[in-house]
Amino acid sequence: MMTDPFLQAAIDEARTGLAEGGIPIGSVLVIDDEIVGRGHNRRVQQESAILHAEMDCLENAGRLTAADYRRATLYSTLSPCDMCSGTALLYDIPRIVIGENRTFQGPEKYVRSRGVELEVVGSEECYNLMQEFIADHPALWHEDIGED
Repeated sequence: MMTDPFLQAAIDEARTGLAEGGIPIGSVLVIDDEIVGRGHNRRVQQESAILHAEMDCLENAGRLTAADYRRATLYSTLSPCDMCSGTALLYDIPRIVIGENRTFQGPEKYVRSRGVELEVVGSEECYNLMQEFIADHPALWHEDIGED
């Protein structure tokens, strides 16, 4: 089965983050079939409280118009958390494609109730990447999701 090229770009971002010593979650923002922003979780690398993959991606996309966001699709290798989901809601991003949500599930029901189309791909590659990371770095994973 071929991976969606935009999800594959998010997976590539996740692998970049892992290679940098960070948490392997990646994201891309797509408008009119073009990637306009890329990012990966950089909380460890930047000692940041907020640089989840989606936040890094949106920051790297730069300032966009409201009309641009309303045409966008946000891809993420993992279900976006409350913070990242809230940012997508703030900017009226109408569609989010999620690589996997078995490892972690953000507020998907709420996001759907706000009219956002969510597509959960169920990517084994995304899942395995997270499972391997969590097995090797459980404390870092728990810090990232705000658990003890």
